[in-house]
Amino acid sequence: MFTVSGIKLSGLAVSVPKQKVSNNDYPFATIKEKELFIKTTGIENRRIAPEGLTASDLCFEAAEKLLHETQCVKSEIGVLLFITQTPDWIIPPTAIRLQHRLGLPKACIALDINLGCSGYVYGLSVMSSLLKTTGAKKGLLLVGDVSSSVVSEKDKSTSPIFSDAGSATLMDVSDSVIHFSLHNDGEGYNAIIIPDGGLKNKISPASLWSEKISEGIERNKTHLIMNGVDVFNFSLREVAPDAKQLLAYCGKDTKDVDYFVFHQANLLMNEAIRKKLAIAPEKVPYSLKDFGNTSSASIPTTLVTQLREQLTNEKLSLLLSGFGVGLSWGTAILETDKIACLPLIEI
Repeated sequence: MFTVSGIKLSGLAVSVPKQKVSNNDYPFATIKEKELFIKTTGIENRRIAPEGLTASDLCFEAAEKLLHETQCVKSEIGVLLFITQTPDWIIPPTAIRLQHRLGLPKACIALDINLGCSGYVYGLSVMSSLLKTTGAKKGLLLVGDVSSSVVSEKDKSTSPIFSDAGSATLMDVSDSVIHFSLHNDGEGYNAIIIPDGGLKNKISPASLWSEKISEGIERNKTHLIMNGVDVFNFSLREVAPDAKQLLAYCGKDTKDVDYFVFHQANLLMNEAIRKKLAIAPEKVPYSLKDFGNTSSASIPTTLVTQLREQLTNEKLSLLLSGFGVGLSWGTAILETDKIACLPLIEI
């Protein structure tokens, strides 16, 4: 656990595809399966990117509108981080392309970070640390995924869960502090995995052969595989204790936090975590119903769609918690004070 002082979150924007898909219309599950799925996960609708719309495009739109709204001087942005599991290319880094597209200075540090569900919290920590050590005035954290592009439509264990979104967070120097707790457990690396496509298992003709795993689950080795039981057990084991430990580290209690914003994994899992922490339901906002699990972008998506009014007009104490692929998990405690929080952007 550690604290970074002198950095604050000053602006936030989220972009989603216009296309809405209802899980009531999912064709590869029975009516009863769909009803049970929506009840347990809380996911009724999702946003799906059309062919050619990437995570970087979503983040770019969010960033452009945020920079315009805040009247940010682009020459003051010294760091750009792009956090995603769905980059434009393996080579080159997408962050460097985004630096150019956004018209940021060549002296701006730009790099990709390959993280998913915990990515937003990790990104806040890396950005805070880089701003603190480089002396840059401002940083732009871009976090998003088009997870729909890496799941099999015929896999009822993943396809109805994941949705697409991109976010932009503006951070700058201040007298604020942000507290972090970051953890990983690589023993569970294969709990959420795309088996083929990297250098460990290169693409081959066999990678594209579709295989029926069980009734309602058909995919190939370029599709995302998730062991739901392992992820559920890991989340229940690690997330609540981590939040409690960081609260204790800060000398705070749950009553001192206005809102607890969790990665939007699924309703059953998140409610179990909430109850472990004995948090009142009104302190835990959800964006699951209309936006599903947007992977790395789920925390900013929830902030923008559920707490925009409060973020814009009030001073808030927030606990953010991301957990999942890796396995990795991270918690951050911070305060915001009437930040620029844009309405949801649809493209």
